[in-house]
Amino acid sequence: MNSELITMLDLLEREKGIKREVLVDAISTAILAASKKSFTSGTRELRIEINHQSGAIRALARLIVVEKVTSPHDEILLSKARAIKADAQPGEEVEVEVTPRDFGRIAAQAARQAINQRLRQIEREMIYEEFKDRAGEIVTGTVRRFERSDVFIDLGKFEGVMPSRERVLTEDYNIGDRLRAYVVAVESGNRGPEIILSRSHPNFVRRLFELEVSEIADHTVELKVVAREAGFRTKVAVHSADPKVDPVGACVGMRGARVKNIVRELNNEKVDIIRWDPDPLKFVSAALKPANIKSISADEHSKTIRVLVPKDDLSVAIGRKGQNARLTAKMCGWDVDIQEDKREERAMQSKTAEAAHSLTGVLGITEEEAQLLAASGMNSIEVIQVTEAGDIAEVLGADLATGQRILEAAQAIQKAPAA
Repeated sequence: MNSELITMLDLLEREKGIKREVLVDAISTAILAASKKSFTSGTRELRIEINHQSGAIRALARLIVVEKVTSPHDEILLSKARAIKADAQPGEEVEVEVTPRDFGRIAAQAARQAINQRLRQIEREMIYEEFKDRAGEIVTGTVRRFERSDVFIDLGKFEGVMPSRERVLTEDYNIGDRLRAYVVAVESGNRGPEIILSRSHPNFVRRLFELEVSEIADHTVELKVVAREAGFRTKVAVHSADPKVDPVGACVGMRGARVKNIVRELNNEKVDIIRWDPDPLKFVSAALKPANIKSISADEHSKTIRVLVPKDDLSVAIGRKGQNARLTAKMCGWDVDIQEDKREERAMQSKTAEAAHSLTGVLGITEEEAQLLAASGMNSIEVIQVTEAGDIAEVLGADLATGQRILEAAQAIQKAPAA
């Protein structure tokens, strides 16, 4: 048992990083709990002593010196006590070795399970102590196993778990894959502390920028806001109090090297870097680029920013499944309502309606016929005067005679004498 114990202590101290004193204390406690039944006497203030070097195990008890023993578990006869301590007196306490003859075998068998349990507890305590202040950091590990959709990651001495809610939907993981992840929290669960990891958290992107961009690390550039839909798109807003520093350029890096490294870590997730502005209208305008914004306004009461863009730019501004609009709203803290700019179209419709109305009385045609002519470009007497009768008839879906009649009515206006 002695040599086996020393070997175990050396192994655990080296591989688990647990101090020998802590191990010895844990083993002593475990042996004491597991072997109390093997003692028939002398158990008062019982303790286990393990020699750190030799591994020798002794059981010691503090017994009360008496002239006549009435409680073998608590007392020792005066004559026996004086064999240990020559000047022992009745009523005095004497520490006595009470190690049973076959104690080594009993201790080895009975304590093994208890030792393992205690060591697991020590490991859990070490996990908590090491990681309790590391929430918010990025760690690197290897995928060890899966339980349902949770991913367990080997972090060296410890193990972290990436719950399904913290995974990126577009990423697939395999056993042996090396991953970087963000430490969300160290939680105390039923099985002890758990290191909760994430690759979908917005702060994962924030920490990647801090590691990659030295200007952020030294606070020359401030990363103001991160809005993310993990696996698809992230928007970050950056700012520098130094007018000589371009915050966007610093994050992009020479030939895009810095942002490329981050995008690579995010498995090609799209990353937009935007210059932050305290004015929400300017900030939203920058966030929606390259969409061409025709009009932008804010409703303070409803905290809504309304944006008008050309029809061709509507899909760009809103983004795939509305991602661009949602992320922009998250960044600025306002609702963002993006709509097609139909002002020119409405103005054209109004002009067409006015033109159509002016043609009805002059040409002796219905309002519907006038609207058909105006919509096809024949929106004035002058245009109709130089149009072929067949073209007029075709637009109206009428016969040639009707087209000829309308043409002649228009041309007659030109020949009428001035008032």
